[in-house]
Amino acid sequence: MSVDHRLIVIRRLLEHHSIASQQDLVELLAAENIDVTQATVSRDLQRLGAIKFRDAGELRYAVPEHAPEDPDAALARALADYSRSMLPSANLLVIRTTAGAAHVVAGAIDAFDHHDVLGTVAGDDTILVIAADGQTGADLIVLFESIGA
Repeated sequence: MSVDHRLIVIRRLLEHHSIASQQDLVELLAAENIDVTQATVSRDLQRLGAIKFRDAGELRYAVPEHAPEDPDAALARALADYSRSMLPSANLLVIRTTAGAAHVVAGAIDAFDHHDVLGTVAGDDTILVIAADGQTGADLIVLFESIGA
């Protein structure tokens, strides 16, 4: 099965089901004879630009209908809307967010795809950003502030 076909199926499932977790999506895909891991589903949701939002008090995934936003603008907006603090430590940066928003900001950092950022790890309200060799957490703050955050 091609990635494109799987993305089409995922989009259809998101439109017709209230999917609260990536594991729920893995199970729905299995019912469609598409066997994937949670990690693959996570990458596919990112490819689709899927977001998690609160609907009638419950969180669920959806794919926005508009075109994907410029990664620089999306990161600047995510940091402005959700970050509470940024604290550097050696080649690491710890970003504190409002409750439940760490995955939104981490996703925006990942989509920003800058060569000075190796990756992110997100919890509920905390993100660990790992800087590339030769960069520091303080350098990442300067980088993020330079895009308007």
